[in-house]
Amino acid sequence: MKKIIILGAFAGILAGCGGGEIEPEKTMTEYYSAAYEKFNDGDYDAAADLFTEAESEHSTDAYAPDALVMAAYSRYMDEDFSGALIAADRFMRFHPGHRDAPYILYLRGMCYYRQVSDVRREPGMSIYALQQFEQLRERFPNSEYAKNAENKITILQNYIAGKVMYAARNDMKRENWTSAITRLQSVITTAQETVMTPEALYRLTQCYTAIGLPTQAAGYADMLRKNFPDNQWTKKLDK
Repeated sequence: MKKIIILGAFAGILAGCGGGEIEPEKTMTEYYSAAYEKFNDGDYDAAADLFTEAESEHSTDAYAPDALVMAAYSRYMDEDFSGALIAADRFMRFHPGHRDAPYILYLRGMCYYRQVSDVRREPGMSIYALQQFEQLRERFPNSEYAKNAENKITILQNYIAGKVMYAARNDMKRENWTSAITRLQSVITTAQETVMTPEALYRLTQCYTAIGLPTQAAGYADMLRKNFPDNQWTKKLDK
């Protein structure tokens, strides 16, 4: 608003110098009307710009948080995930207790989730996505978005454990037993509910056998038999 006041003070001077009339500030309703028109036409980038401008120009308006939500969603729909995250972060900074906070946490998670790479690459986005979904579940356990996040949390946990297992197998091929054991034990301790746990136990028996520690190997073999008696990796023990 300060900028508008300053411009108003110089309006007479500018007009005297041949300048045109200053365009009045749009109302929130006008911004919304224009932004939704762009959004409905599929011009998500332009819609996001208008929603962002609406929030900036009317930051104290009751609908300012909603404008930020729509700005973030429009960026997401445009696959501008970094832009969506910027809008989402601004929302959480200024409106952490707003009714749409669960949705924004879910949207942040989805921005990272959509960028998850294949199992041969570093965790990166998968870890960030998991953190957002877990934060959502912890802060808003009864939210509909927390329920939606549950399935993605399971997928991401298995995905991240899969990356660790991939690295551990490569360590074993290079006979880097110490590194392999460290990775495999991390799966057992931090991702024990994932589908990778039986294989991790099996690989640990192989690693400890390879370095001449049969007692430790037998311990992991017994753990595998006890917890996963019918698993394919358990059956491999006796072949």
